[in-house]
Amino acid sequence: MDTSNTALKRRIGPVLLIFYGVGVMVGAGIYVLTGTIAGEAGVWAPVAFLLAGLIAGPTALSYGELSARIPESGGEAAYVREALGAEWPAVVIGLLIVSAGTVSAGAVLQGGVGYLTGLVEIDRTLLIVVIGSMLTLIAVLGVIGSLRFVAILTLIEIAGLVLIIAVGIAPVSEPVVSGDHSFDMRAVAFGASLAFFAFIGFEDMVNLAEETVNPGRTMPKAIIWALAITTLLYALVAFVSVRVVAPVQLASSYQPLALVFETATGRPAWFLSLVAVMAALNGVLAQIIMASRVLFGLARRITYLRVFGQVSETRGTPVVASVLIGGLVILAALTLDLQTLAETTSMLLLFVFCVMNAALLILKSQDRPAPEFEVHRLVPVAGLILSGLALVIALFGS
Repeated sequence: MDTSNTALKRRIGPVLLIFYGVGVMVGAGIYVLTGTIAGEAGVWAPVAFLLAGLIAGPTALSYGELSARIPESGGEAAYVREALGAEWPAVVIGLLIVSAGTVSAGAVLQGGVGYLTGLVEIDRTLLIVVIGSMLTLIAVLGVIGSLRFVAILTLIEIAGLVLIIAVGIAPVSEPVVSGDHSFDMRAVAFGASLAFFAFIGFEDMVNLAEETVNPGRTMPKAIIWALAITTLLYALVAFVSVRVVAPVQLASSYQPLALVFETATGRPAWFLSLVAVMAALNGVLAQIIMASRVLFGLARRITYLRVFGQVSETRGTPVVASVLIGGLVILAALTLDLQTLAETTSMLLLFVFCVMNAALLILKSQDRPAPEFEVHRLVPVAGLILSGLALVIALFGS
């Protein structure tokens, strides 16, 4: 395979980009983490998800402007480089994003395999290796094919969530009334810091800027649409979940949404477990695509990373970077537990979000041409404060 090329081609339109964003966010945790959030926030889990969306909102808008100002692959690293005029902070942020994406994908792969082992009796380790390798191959074969695959899986995931909402909100469902329903702000806030993991994805979108048609306009709109759709779905799913099943039961289940369906309908939910597996595949694939693009962006400027800057002439993908990320994802899924993976990813990204909002404030203070999409200065200020508070809660709130 000829990998002498080092340029990406603009092939991605707004629809595929929105599907990518929704797919990676929905695939990042709602099928897996609903029980964990309910275990922390109780019946107030929907509030925890809405709070997490609120925390993500200003930063998502900041990312929209950053992507319009600097439409480069390896987004966060490029933003820091432009804001500070220094290379080493950009490299650190880029590697943190790669680490967060890898750990996140490991968590989602592990959760998806948990659903799959409920359907078929196959060794868990073997499944992780086989599925991780298959997704890595898809990422290598081409970005358009990969994103079309993501779009198909995203439609299936959303259909599964809509089904959960429908059966959980129907009059035939018996609401859960037992247990302590008192509002505990600390528990809800910590639940929100964990729920934040399920919003991972909008920041991944900016790393496809060099492959997006008219990124200055397309990227900000796609980020906003993806976050809005996902937040609405999450809040509704959390609401019906704690309405149908007691939070303590959700927290103890490896297949929480399947449990919700079975409790609400009295029917087996094997097909929903299959949808959850597809959601996991989607999330893992999207993170492999993202992290490989960040490595690609870093490789063009850092000598010792140059091997990751090679693009296949025939496939238009960074092959070496994709293979490395895929291998690291498999390793993370095999060696770390789900909550540790989710907490680690959330803390890494919350720190990065603080840096991104600060970078936008710096860029706004400089004498630069206005981008096609621009937000008020209060937006990155709010993003910095909210992300900082969430990071403190994630570190010390458990």
